[in-house]
Amino acid sequence: MATVEVKNLEGQTLRDLQIADEIFGARPNQSLLWESVKQFLASERRGTHATKSRGEVRGGGKKPWRQKGTGRARAGSIRSSLWRHGSIAHGPQPRDYSYALPKGMLRGALRAALATKFQEHKLTVVDQFNLGEPKTKGFTGALAKLGLEQGVLVVDDAVNSNLKLSSRNVKGCDLVRRHELHPYHVLSHNQLLISEGALTRLQEALR
Repeated sequence: MATVEVKNLEGQTLRDLQIADEIFGARPNQSLLWESVKQFLASERRGTHATKSRGEVRGGGKKPWRQKGTGRARAGSIRSSLWRHGSIAHGPQPRDYSYALPKGMLRGALRAALATKFQEHKLTVVDQFNLGEPKTKGFTGALAKLGLEQGVLVVDDAVNSNLKLSSRNVKGCDLVRRHELHPYHVLSHNQLLISEGALTRLQEALR
């Protein structure tokens, strides 16, 4: 069984934690990762694009010229989609792009994302985020002692207001709760910093 070091915020190694081989030792499924990223980005789309149909364009109430006898093509409105400044035929309308993946696929994608970070040696486990006060300087100091650079995803299991306030102004750093973790969160950051409790519960949920 694979192991990972558990450290404190001072960067000191406390002990080794055994982790499940079926999660962290398996070969990451790239197709599941691609599907999960596509689903997340689709759900983030606002979908507020809109174009005006013929009934919504201002003007065009009068027929431009009579139907017959002018030698020109017949026309009923200057706001036709064939005309300049006219309407848009079959243009985009507001819609919801979000869709859901099967829970089994999401769990498999999250296993693959965690395995990717572990195998690339970009997974850091701390015993707990015991910050005494909400200070950004203290949190960035802890990241430096842990050898973490910009682009850090912090995952915790419990509500920690000091951690939330300390990390929100750190560039490239995002904080998510364990039950809100999505494969896209893991893949979009260079490093993964997770508490021991969150990692243990994640393993239980993903087995």
